[in-house]
Amino acid sequence: MTSKTILASNVTITLTSETEKNKELVLNTVRELVSGTKGNPDLLIEYIKTHGTKVVKLPNADKILAFINEEEGLIGELRGWKAFYLNILTDNGCSFKSKPMFILRNEGVDPYYILHQFYKWFSFYKGLPGFDYESQQLFKKYLNSNDSKGIENLTLGEMTGLKEAIARDNEATDFTINYAKSIDGSKNVLDKMQNDGGASI
Repeated sequence: MTSKTILASNVTITLTSETEKNKELVLNTVRELVSGTKGNPDLLIEYIKTHGTKVVKLPNADKILAFINEEEGLIGELRGWKAFYLNILTDNGCSFKSKPMFILRNEGVDPYYILHQFYKWFSFYKGLPGFDYESQQLFKKYLNSNDSKGIENLTLGEMTGLKEAIARDNEATDFTINYAKSIDGSKNVLDKMQNDGGASI
C-alpha cells in the first residue's frame, strides 16, 4: 500500500506522495497504450494476458457474475463460497480463495467498458491502493447504494481503503470519458458509463 495513515496528537495525516506519483505513471502509461492500440479491446486484453493476469471468457459471463454480485472485467481476490464458485467456473481448482482475474462474456461488451476495466486493472497491476480484499468488499457494498448504514462504524483503515477504492474507480471513469469524448465527441458517454457501472458514492 502506498498511502500511509499516521495518527499523532489526534491529527490524521495521510501521506500519499508515492500514490500520487504512481497515479501519474498509470495515467501516462495507459494513455500511451490506448493511443498505440487505438483503444482496440482485443489488444488491451492481450496485454493483460501477457502481464500475468488470467483472462477468461465465459458465455453469459454477466449473468454468471451477477449471481455473486460481481461485474465483468477485473475481479479481485474473492474468499469463501464465491471464490469456490468462481474457481470451479474458471478451471482454477476447488479453493475457497481466488486470485485476481479478468472475466468477460464471449462478445457484446462495449469497448469503452473494457477500457474502463483495463484502466482499473493497470492501476491494480501497478500496485495502487484500494484493491485489497477488504477495501473492495466495502466498495461493492456501498457502490450505487443509497443506504450508508454502518459506514460510521468503519475503522480508520477501512475508511481509508474505501476512499482509495472509490478513487481508483473514479480515475478509470474519468479517463474513459475523456478518451471517448476525444474520439467521438459523444454527449452520451457519461450516461453510458454510469449505466455500465461506475462509482456513484
